[in-house]
Amino acid sequence: MKRLFEIDPWLVATHQLDKADRRLQESITAVGNGYMGVRGNFEEGYSGDSLQGTYLGGVWFPDKTRVGWWKIGYPEYFGKVINAPSFLDIGITVNGQRIDLATSQYRDFYLALDLHQGLLKRQFVYIGDDAEVRFEFSRFLSQVIKEAALITVKATVLRGHATIVFDAGLNGRVTNEDSNYDERFWVPLDEDAAAKSMQLQTKPNPYGVPQFTVLLKQQLRVKDQPVDGQLTTKSGRLNEQVAVQLDAGQNFQLEKDAIVVTSRDVAPDDQAAVAAQLMKQVTGQSFSAHLADHTAIWDQRWAKSDVVIEGDPAAQQGIRFNIAQLFMTYYGEDKRLNIGPKGFTGEKYGGATYWDTEAFIVPMYLAVTPPEVTRALLQYRHDQLPGAYHNARQQGLAGALYPMVTFNGIECHNEWEITFEEIHRNAAIAFAIYQYTVYTGDESYVNHDGLEVLVGIARFWADRVHFSQRTQQYMIHGVTGPNEYENNVNNNWYTNTMAVWELQYTLERLVKGDTDVATALAVTDEEKQHWQAIIAHMYYPTDDQLGIFIQQDNFLDKDLRPASTIPVDQRPINQHWSWDRILRSPFIKQADVLQGLYFLNDHFTKAEKERNFDFYEPLTVHESSLSPSIHAILAAELGKMDKATDLYARTARLDLDDYNHDTQDGLHITSMSGSWLAIVQGFAGMRYDHDQLRFHPQLPKNWQRYQFKLNYRGRLLAVDVGKQAKISILAGPALDIVVDDKPLHLEVGETHA
Repeated sequence: MKRLFEIDPWLVATHQLDKADRRLQESITAVGNGYMGVRGNFEEGYSGDSLQGTYLGGVWFPDKTRVGWWKIGYPEYFGKVINAPSFLDIGITVNGQRIDLATSQYRDFYLALDLHQGLLKRQFVYIGDDAEVRFEFSRFLSQVIKEAALITVKATVLRGHATIVFDAGLNGRVTNEDSNYDERFWVPLDEDAAAKSMQLQTKPNPYGVPQFTVLLKQQLRVKDQPVDGQLTTKSGRLNEQVAVQLDAGQNFQLEKDAIVVTSRDVAPDDQAAVAAQLMKQVTGQSFSAHLADHTAIWDQRWAKSDVVIEGDPAAQQGIRFNIAQLFMTYYGEDKRLNIGPKGFTGEKYGGATYWDTEAFIVPMYLAVTPPEVTRALLQYRHDQLPGAYHNARQQGLAGALYPMVTFNGIECHNEWEITFEEIHRNAAIAFAIYQYTVYTGDESYVNHDGLEVLVGIARFWADRVHFSQRTQQYMIHGVTGPNEYENNVNNNWYTNTMAVWELQYTLERLVKGDTDVATALAVTDEEKQHWQAIIAHMYYPTDDQLGIFIQQDNFLDKDLRPASTIPVDQRPINQHWSWDRILRSPFIKQADVLQGLYFLNDHFTKAEKERNFDFYEPLTVHESSLSPSIHAILAAELGKMDKATDLYARTARLDLDDYNHDTQDGLHITSMSGSWLAIVQGFAGMRYDHDQLRFHPQLPKNWQRYQFKLNYRGRLLAVDVGKQAKISILAGPALDIVVDDKPLHLEVGETHA
């Protein structure tokens, strides 16, 4: 565990520049606004080890799938996040010496991400032979004008005389690091010195995927007034220099405003005019005024989503860091976007969405954002339904197979065990529709667009299963379950269980759905009978002696031993063991059987949950960022609060403490909801099945209290758990709930303990 930042309830701050872990610092101090994001790179540049990264929502590149042996059905291309042209650069020289904290002398370093408003601040004192200058930086990406980035740098001379030159630039000469090392994806189109802008386009591709055009524009300001520096342009670069001379005690503040527009929203020929109009909006008010407007939006979001923890400052910082980073990644404004595994913080993994969104983000966003935010996530999948049908056809199957990795609905992952076999992702798409419906009470989606999705998925399952004449049961062979440390297994219990659940749910919704949709889908009686037969005769691997559901056929034949037997210096095993050794081992990457117990919680007895938890959790290495939260929730339900609290700490501070030694590549955005789930569904025991909101509150022993709010069917509820649990309705109509298995009637303004 590595802790680079100080513990603070609303700040992620440090007084140390850790050159050995600079990339880790950059990941943790990334900022975004749902439209674009940038890692915590230094404006003035840094020649030491660093991952320079700026990312634009929905902008990507299709690269050739690289595999040793081509197989029929492989995706044509691997879709990847690409490093975008940078608007961040402000090179600085003092008396002719370029400032570079990798080599320059400095003191009083400070770096802080303000979680309340998504504001990054930094300062240090540069020590030169003939001058000392304190530099203070602030930057944020506007929540009001999504295309706008606002940056300030203030220089104060503490000793001597300083001639300071600021070199503010736009840089299109960027490369990728994750998979196409040092490759450039951007072709310069134009550099316009008069407009202080440049335009670039992604390089051509042979797959029919549209190229993206982006235009960047900058304006420098001093005391809120535009200034013109000395401009130079080169292919893919624009630089503007402003020089100032200061004596001891004097200061100077430069503001750099940047606009970024892409062809996703603005046609290339119109980008210059649109960027000019947006820049006029930005320069129409001061940095502080923009920050106030930006902060007002954050205030509104935090008012409904904040989780307060008393007695554990590290836990408090962890949950707020995760909520802030999630909201900087996605808040539903653009239905064409989703929540990528790294968000706007890195290039790794590729793809704009995984099954993580439906399985882990949806249950949190249902409760802390307006319903239309989650509805947008569901709509994203419906809009990509044609791609899901294409993916199934590529495998020679009927119905819809949603992609594991995608930007446009077409599967674009390049590993066979993911592309072909990790088909359980289909179940998460359907389960998100179910969760939205039962939580909000809104059936308009499931009865129309959602029904089309459910039927497409059901038709896939019906074709993907096969009937075993020997056992007279249906089976699903050749899959990878949620535990990706085993591939090409037969009868993964979770996959079989969720396939049956989805078929049953689809049959239930068909009789309730919109008539015109059901008619167009034309599900025949023969299909329904086939689905019913699968439901009635699916095979599930179980062991009566142990009383558990077996993860997949033959799992119990492994060399079963707990993860505690792995030497510490060999953890994480994915960074120390060969893939062959991992596949043969009994060790589980993340919840698999337990994922099913979490999803279908009310389908199983407490005894069944406990036996399976006690068997599988000791085998789990939690080397997926998605793993700790599910185990924390089940542990809390089973009264194992010490275990639940430990696992909460792991999910809440996974990136802040770099548990898996890989945060330098970017944050684990889609698992960040896990800390909220662990508190609300775990410690507070919140469930919402059977049209009933239920709680079973518990308090971790080292916490004094925790508080959170929920949006629920037009109401805002407040939950306060200390020595007693208090629940109240802050707004909206009365509500009947269940607390510790006892019915409770809530009226607005009342608090019940």
